[in-house]
Amino acid sequence: MKFVGHLWNFLARPATRYPLGAVLLFGMAFGIMFWGGFNWAMELTNTEQFCISCHEMEDNVYQESKEKVHYSNKSGVRAICSDCHVPRPWIYKVKRKIYASRELFHKALGTINTKEKFDAHRLELAQRVWDTMKANDSRECRNCHSMDYMDLEAQKPRAKGQHEDAKQTGETCIDCHKGIAHKAVHDQLKGSEADEEDFTF
Repeated sequence: MKFVGHLWNFLARPATRYPLGAVLLFGMAFGIMFWGGFNWAMELTNTEQFCISCHEMEDNVYQESKEKVHYSNKSGVRAICSDCHVPRPWIYKVKRKIYASRELFHKALGTINTKEKFDAHRLELAQRVWDTMKANDSRECRNCHSMDYMDLEAQKPRAKGQHEDAKQTGETCIDCHKGIAHKAVHDQLKGSEADEEDFTF
């Protein structure tokens, strides 16, 4: 009991103007509110409504995604923008949000504010996403998909063969599935003779 009494006296002792205990309690409450508010804001920016709140995204890539298998399929499981473009691990998520802040700069400049401007930059934007996905071993794809759990025998022969080869060679999802969620622009790459069907099984 003496320890509790000493602790109470220590916390009740004035720290300049306010008791130290009150300062600590206020600090803890503020920290919890700040952390909760920060995480709430982070999750708010992961919603589909937020992602398509600017017309550049709503009028272009979002409309295309509605025609793809990740939007509507027989299983009824739908991926939204953040499922593919925002990492789930917290530290990578924060880094992605910081990196995405430059998109606000280009929003202000009007870099892709028309269909024509968007199409002019489309390959560059796509290549940036592909490079990121290649570098992180298609981490966001693996939130839902895993080659370790694929039933290769249930796949079409072509898909089965390519997935078996990918496991052997260490290829990652984005090496083959570039046109899976948006308009296929990989055929614009120099020397590429691929069409959309080559990349969507």
